Amino acid sequence: MDRIRKAVVAGQFYSSSYQGLKNQIEGLINKKTKRRQVIACMLPHAGYMYSGAVAGEVLSCIDLKDKIILLGPNHTGYGKEFSIMTEGIWQTPLGEVNIDSQLAKDILNGSDYLKEDILAHMYEHSLEVELPFLQYFKSDFRIVPIVFMSDNLNILKEIGREIASVIKEKKIEESTLIVASSDMTHYEPQAQAEKKDYQAINAILELNADKLMEKILELNISMCGYAPVIVMLSMAKELGATKGLLIKYQTSGDITGDRESVVGYAGIIIY
Repeated sequence: MDRIRKAVVAGQFYSSSYQGLKNQIEGLINKKTKRRQVIACMLPHAGYMYSGAVAGEVLSCIDLKDKIILLGPNHTGYGKEFSIMTEGIWQTPLGEVNIDSQLAKDILNGSDYLKEDILAHMYEHSLEVELPFLQYFKSDFRIVPIVFMSDNLNILKEIGREIASVIKEKKIEESTLIVASSDMTHYEPQAQAEKKDYQAINAILELNADKLMEKILELNISMCGYAPVIVMLSMAKELGATKGLLIKYQTSGDITGDRESVVGYAGIIIY
């Protein structure tokens, strides 16, 4: 099978031309923010018009690293439940990004759950949408793409621990960043979405995966990427994280003016 993963939402979620995309991102970042060292972050993955300002604000304040582990939800239903891609190139209008094959294979070998799978990644937008922002800020990084189609809390936490233990074993904590991709509440009135989302956000800021899952079930929060966020929290704690910080929250209603049915977007750093 083709190991080149072509951009599938260029021209829909973001501009399909090099210059157009660069200009688009330029309008969404904060050049005055001071960069800081973080272990992980959570970014939204909607069209840049809606969630780009949140992603831009978060990545503006992060010192990006050479290795980026991308964790996202599987919206398409294709492929395995826990899917990692260990070889190949991902393309965007800003150029190509290589998979860190050695690290990806070590993670695959160190996990009881992850499976090598390209199909899950081919049409899935949740990781692709983060790449142009990362490329804008750094030209030479490699990725490990992993997507999840599971709500099994214990397995998700265990996968986080498995990946963290590979990172510690290889002594690459300093050069690795974890990015979890998730939008928040989908298609509810703004006030209700915000109320629910802040309950989930507070659990994430406490680095409490159990509480996050509890709130999602209790309040029926339609946060699409809670699985990757649970994995990210589990990993980050193993790697020494103690704090979370909300950088920006907004909804689609803040952009469109339609507050009857919104999607929420949160940008968080973990350090």
